[in-house]
Amino acid sequence: MNAVADNASLEDLRTKLADPMWRLCSGKLYKIITKGSDDPNDPGLVVPFKPNRAQQRLIKRLWHRNLILKARQLGFTTLIAIMWLDHALFNPNSRCGIIAQDRETAESLFRDKVKFAYDNLPDVLREAMPLTSCNKSEIVFAHNNSSMRVATSVRGGTIHRLHVSEFGKIAAKYPDKAKEVMTGSIPAVPINGILVIESTAEGREGEFFDLCQVAEKQQQAKKVLSKRDYRFHFFPWWGQDEYVMDPAGVPMTPRDIEYFEKIESQIGRTLTPEQRAWYVGTRNADFPNNEERMWQEYPSTPTEAFQKSTEGCYFTKQFVAARKAGRITKVPHVQGVPVDTFWDIGKSDGTAIWLMQRIGLQHRFIGFIEGWDETYSYFVRELDKLGYVYGTDYLPHDAGHERMAEDEDSAMTPAQSLERLGRKRVEVLQRIPEKQFSIQAARDIFNTCWFDEEACGLGLAHLESYRKEWNTRLATWSDTPRHDIHSEAADAFQQFAIKYEYSPPGQSGGWKRKKGNWRTA
Repeated sequence: MNAVADNASLEDLRTKLADPMWRLCSGKLYKIITKGSDDPNDPGLVVPFKPNRAQQRLIKRLWHRNLILKARQLGFTTLIAIMWLDHALFNPNSRCGIIAQDRETAESLFRDKVKFAYDNLPDVLREAMPLTSCNKSEIVFAHNNSSMRVATSVRGGTIHRLHVSEFGKIAAKYPDKAKEVMTGSIPAVPINGILVIESTAEGREGEFFDLCQVAEKQQQAKKVLSKRDYRFHFFPWWGQDEYVMDPAGVPMTPRDIEYFEKIESQIGRTLTPEQRAWYVGTRNADFPNNEERMWQEYPSTPTEAFQKSTEGCYFTKQFVAARKAGRITKVPHVQGVPVDTFWDIGKSDGTAIWLMQRIGLQHRFIGFIEGWDETYSYFVRELDKLGYVYGTDYLPHDAGHERMAEDEDSAMTPAQSLERLGRKRVEVLQRIPEKQFSIQAARDIFNTCWFDEEACGLGLAHLESYRKEWNTRLATWSDTPRHDIHSEAADAFQQFAIKYEYSPPGQSGGWKRKKGNWRTA
């Protein structure tokens, strides 16, 4: 008792224990394991828990639904583990949970953050709050029937406090698990409960990216949040006092200086030489030749966190020119002009469709549709919902092959399947000699294209991220495009380029090579 009370009266101790902020911030109750350092004055691996600057800010701004986009190693998982443990200890019949990205991580979090903190409580508290049961993932308290669990999935029953750790990584690596979190775990949190989803960024797709986009826009609009709305929390690297380094011996290139000047103009503050040195030193040591990883792990702005490096991307210059010319904007549908569609088809790989109207010399893209493991009838229904008058559906060369049957008794080609489903004009484009040809065709015709920013948003994100494969042996970009989630949209757009850039008017598949260097793709 003396170690806790610190010569205070028993009544004073009871008053303090009734205050959640004292319990969390005093350093008198909870201990944590730290990384330690080589500093001889380092207090050791086990230290009293006292929230750091970023953790204090989160505590002050905590809402019913919270979305945290962050730099690495700020200790939010540790903070929330302590908060959830504290809530379970001092509130009866409460259920608290943490979802981790994999089983190994879940067991480590439970052992080193939850169970360790409980085992190192002052003796008088641990004796007053004994365990009913404890295993590798869950701890149940005998004095109040509350519990805390760390697992890869938390669903079934009510969860009063839920933390989804590194949801960006879960969404990128395990999309099915991310859907389970969205449909099973999150709905288990009552309206008066607390949900915290945190992660570093993992690209411009997935559940975490979508949630961040909505929450950040609500914050920018200063929307009054309901208990179902997410409060957006962003914690950049430059907001952390410890992210500094002696500038001596850290080379700063002109490109680095230009980057910091750009960031300073965006965030409205000056970065010190020590902060700049830390950023460059960390990037060069941890992520050499990979600025995209640095943006993800130590973002300067929310936009940068999800930004893709343009190195190796096929359409970087084309997008810069299109935005400068205002060709990515609101593009309305024009009545009386047929809408042509350009497809990349597949079942295991997915299907993508661009919708375009040709007005004079302009190619106006007014929509984009994509899907995986869907039948042709699904895409036909999606097109029909739009109510447009359609012209021609342009399909890639392999749409004339027998594959992707709609049922076991059918072996029609994709073109035949679409015709059977009521599509009036279906044309199969001829196979091109090399992939680089169609990529260059798409780059050449890009300056005639206008895009509806909202209706084509997903497709534009795919196009902008379409890039070459990295050759690890030679440490350079290869001539082959990377096959990933962006490929279908890019391949469908190339069907448009094949048709209009290199086919005579009124014909499909009439391949004509124009003058120029085809190898520039």
